[in-house]
Amino acid sequence: MTIKMTIEPYILTREAGQSIWFLGTLMTLKATGEQSNGAYGLIEQVLPPGFASPLHVHHREDEAFYLLEGEATFTCGEQTMKAKPGSYIFFPRDIPHWFCIQGNQPARLLQFNFPAGLENFFVEVGEPAPELTLPPAGPLDVEKLTSTAVKYDIEILGPPPA
Repeated sequence: MTIKMTIEPYILTREAGQSIWFLGTLMTLKATGEQSNGAYGLIEQVLPPGFASPLHVHHREDEAFYLLEGEATFTCGEQTMKAKPGSYIFFPRDIPHWFCIQGNQPARLLQFNFPAGLENFFVEVGEPAPELTLPPAGPLDVEKLTSTAVKYDIEILGPPPA
């Protein structure tokens, strides 16, 4: 039996992958559309305590998260979920959502996007991380975030709800 592969198997260490600073977080791309034949993207994220994503909605992809370290609250539509290490969270496309890191420790999670492509948004809005640390605090370029989001079929609906 001959198996025809259109993509190549690979392995990455924890430190390997393209790393970027995005909205005060460290993201490391573990799988991109190029590597998964468009099936999914996988990003490892380190997020500072108190980080909260803007309220937003994806129209192209579903998202899933697996919390490795820390605590977080995830809200999708009207449902709010408290997550601790080992929690798996799924957000279907077309439903507004956001999340917030709880406590006084950074969180680390895996973010899956089905299909791939969302990782390109993070690369385009973020900047290459010169080291595998959280970025220094800095201003948010709201115009760049919102204008680039449109290109990826993402609506930024506003800041995180209070």
